[in-house]
Amino acid sequence: MTARVTIGLAGLLAALALAACGDGGGDSAGEPFGLTLDFYVNPDHAGIYTALDRGYFADAGLDVRPQVPSDPAAPIKQVAAGRADLAISYEPEVVLARAQGLDVVAVAALVNGPLTSLISLPAGDIATAADLAGKTVVTAGIPYQAAYLETILGRAGVDPDSVDQVDVGFNLMPPVISGRADAMFGGFLNVEGVDLAERGLDPRVVPVDELGVPTYDELVLVADADRVADDPEPIREFLAALERGTYAAARDPQAATDAVVEAGDGLDPDLTSAEVDATLPRLVPPGDMPYGWMDPRRWQRFADYLYEAGQVEERPDANDLLTNDLLPEAKGDG
Repeated sequence: MTARVTIGLAGLLAALALAACGDGGGDSAGEPFGLTLDFYVNPDHAGIYTALDRGYFADAGLDVRPQVPSDPAAPIKQVAAGRADLAISYEPEVVLARAQGLDVVAVAALVNGPLTSLISLPAGDIATAADLAGKTVVTAGIPYQAAYLETILGRAGVDPDSVDQVDVGFNLMPPVISGRADAMFGGFLNVEGVDLAERGLDPRVVPVDELGVPTYDELVLVADADRVADDPEPIREFLAALERGTYAAARDPQAATDAVVEAGDGLDPDLTSAEVDATLPRLVPPGDMPYGWMDPRRWQRFADYLYEAGQVEERPDANDLLTNDLLPEAKGDG
């Protein structure tokens, strides 16, 4: 959830310009703005907590108070029910929510690429997906991730029945470290992958889009579609402030780490620092795209994949799943 990506000169200059705006100390109360996180506080939220720490949301007139969900499946439901202005969720969850009749839409990509990975240690002797035959793989028990694994095994010519898949929820690391499992599927490259590396265990970490699953935006910001149509400006202001926070975090990873550690519960500063370093390059937009850009054609390919994998009953239309219209510098063409 680890390759470093060099931030483009244009993006860096934009970051410097944005950081120079305002004193970042906005402590005054603003318009209440509810943000439901996807999970506990972690490095994926580095831009959010940097923006909070520097007062960028307050500068935008917003009183943002992130809430940790009791259930990772809850954020989209919170937005759909009007109990939050925005929620962090996952691209596949947006597709599933729309299929279930929830009128929600993704308004920005937070992490514009898969973090979900196949992770193993040298003792597992897994050089390629074909080596999963006869092995034990622990999973988080998420249905669409089971579809990913089926795709990966099929592409590698492995009979799924030859792989012992064990659902352990989110407790993926202990079975792999102890040797009770040969690999984990569903861990994030910037969290479990980094944690294992920091322990000196030399993990092999391969994101799913390198194994045959169409690429997608791992984490996205989701809003109620009616809210986007009727009252978009607070969301637009939130995204502009988050852009400032994300570029500030990219410029100063230590400050971003400090903000995440301060907001989190019992996070290890050294491990969090390593995770933030692995995460920050994935929080900035690709090329010269606006912050938070989502590629509709890529979303359509991934939605088609979920339909063909039997995860939804009708083929989704990407135009119903996302909008780029609220992004900073958005041209209204997505």
